[in-house]
Amino acid sequence: MILANTFRRSVWQMIGYLFAILYALFVIGMAVVGAVAGGGVDPQLTGQIILLAGALAMVAWWVVPIFAFGTDATLDPQRFVSFGIPRRQLLTGLTAAGFTSIPAAATVLVSVGLAFAWWRTPALIPVALAGGVLAVALCVMGSRAVTTALAPLLDSRRSREVLAVAALVPIVMIGPVISWSTTRLADGAASGDQVRSLVTDIAAVAGWTPFGAPWGIAPAVDAGDWGLAGARLMICLLSLMLVVIVWDRGLARALVTPPTAGAGGRGKGLGWFDRLPSTPTGAVAARALTYWIRDPRYSASLAVVPLLPVILAVAGGSGGLNEIILILAPLTAWILGFAISADIAYDSSAFALHVATGVSGRADRAGRALAIGVPGALVVSVFAVATCAVTDRWDLAPMVLGVSYGALGVTLGVSSVTSARLIYPVPKPGDSPLKQPQGAAMATFVAQMAGMLASFAISLPVLVLAVLTLVVGPVFGWIALVVGIAGGVTVCVLGVRFGGRWFDRRTPEIMQQVMAQA
Repeated sequence: MILANTFRRSVWQMIGYLFAILYALFVIGMAVVGAVAGGGVDPQLTGQIILLAGALAMVAWWVVPIFAFGTDATLDPQRFVSFGIPRRQLLTGLTAAGFTSIPAAATVLVSVGLAFAWWRTPALIPVALAGGVLAVALCVMGSRAVTTALAPLLDSRRSREVLAVAALVPIVMIGPVISWSTTRLADGAASGDQVRSLVTDIAAVAGWTPFGAPWGIAPAVDAGDWGLAGARLMICLLSLMLVVIVWDRGLARALVTPPTAGAGGRGKGLGWFDRLPSTPTGAVAARALTYWIRDPRYSASLAVVPLLPVILAVAGGSGGLNEIILILAPLTAWILGFAISADIAYDSSAFALHVATGVSGRADRAGRALAIGVPGALVVSVFAVATCAVTDRWDLAPMVLGVSYGALGVTLGVSSVTSARLIYPVPKPGDSPLKQPQGAAMATFVAQMAGMLASFAISLPVLVLAVLTLVVGPVFGWIALVVGIAGGVTVCVLGVRFGGRWFDRRTPEIMQQVMAQA
């Protein structure tokens, strides 16, 4: 009824729904055709691939709704509180309604179609269909159970911000995972045995999880491993039972506990404003540090830093932690320094505070640079020493430190100028850091490319010394250390000074640009 009323309210929603159905049918057709064709060539390998693809689909069913806060909540249990529907009936109705969505219908059709991958062994088709039914039930009911159970947590803005940053982790790790898989297969030509071994190893692990177990029943029966098939069936039934219990209890709580807005901050005092000097520069630095901790658009940059060692280790190939990891500290310095290149744009309407209080451009630039520069220098130092220790290349430590400090100072100085001169659209406060504003692509590209080219050109002296260190000898590393520190500090100070002049000269124009994007 709700779905029908939605169509009556908007013709465009009906048109969009129909296009979504056509797209889903195309994807379903491609998946089923591929499965049937693969089943005719190698049923066991096809079954393992179906297991992995099905496990990923179920993970998406359970996880994506958690991160997709702010979407339509038509079937939110809170909407049915005033109708007095018994909880058991409401649970049944919400379950049935869950199957009316396009993703649910597509999952049903795919699970039915994939069963025909075993067409060479017709007796396995009913087994695969039963596994598909269990998989669809776990997808739909598991998704509802997870979102209902976590609803009190998601009511908190702070929790939503943490989830927004956490969503970046799997995205960043996609490249390293693909690289690892390619490396696993690239010791010579990637043979069919290598592919089968990789798929089988991953599927063997996924088959013992609730996400892969229902899709793995048919392959286990086909292999004659009835014990494994029974174990996977038991995992499915226990998981389904647990999902129903979690959903039922979450629904019971939701029906008697109204949603509440997140409470205000419980901390005492003024936070960083109590700890830093009571000067314009100190106030700006305190405000910037608060943003770095509490605003996901800022903290998203920091979330990438702990993943860099993993990415570089994977990029090093089968050798693991080889000398490529020495670029960890310079790369981190560049990321942290460049992160303030859109600081004013991120302020949005809050930038009016700087204008109204008459903060000078130099204080504004210096406060923002210090907020990330001081902790950034500590992180870079730790990374530089750690990478030299891991690779046992202490002879390169002065060079690594020089390049790192130089990169941090140069990028901070350049960013202090560009963020006052080049204002481009960024995600608004409260938006996901992954959201891309309309019309921002070209402006963002031009601004960031200008900053990168300027940073590279200014860093050329210390980069040349780094190359000479590797080619000639460690003596140039000490020169690189001196030049890096002196050059980084000089460029940072000059960037703050010139950026401050731009800030003071263009404050009305900057305010106009920022408010136009707010």
